[in-house]
Amino acid sequence: MSHSIIGMWTLVSTRAWTDEEHPLPPPFGPLPRGVVVFYENSRMMCVLTDGRDHLDAAREYSSYTGIYTFDGTVLTTHVDQSVNQERIGGDQVRGVRFEDGYMLLTPPSRPHPSGTEHRELKWQRVS
Repeated sequence: MSHSIIGMWTLVSTRAWTDEEHPLPPPFGPLPRGVVVFYENSRMMCVLTDGRDHLDAAREYSSYTGIYTFDGTVLTTHVDQSVNQERIGGDQVRGVRFEDGYMLLTPPSRPHPSGTEHRELKWQRVS
């Protein structure tokens, strides 16, 4: 079954875990907030943050935009603007799957003090 990603999506939840399936603190905190929009002209934008009102430490935040391709299982965005300057000119690659009406995005695994960190972001279509 083919799924379209075109439209606006809101972040429902996030999770992270190690290779041994041990849970790690959720990306963007216990109250993640985010919006991603995929346009028909292959342009996208994404904003993610920790949604808690008062934080003692720095708030986790990410935003970027660019031209994307989607082959049904892999989403690749060529970033042309980002709050993180290191992302500009590079590609953000996400595994994509659909489950019970949600879109699940999985970024590449990354090093973590406990080994390897895996992340998953769960999105619900708004429009």
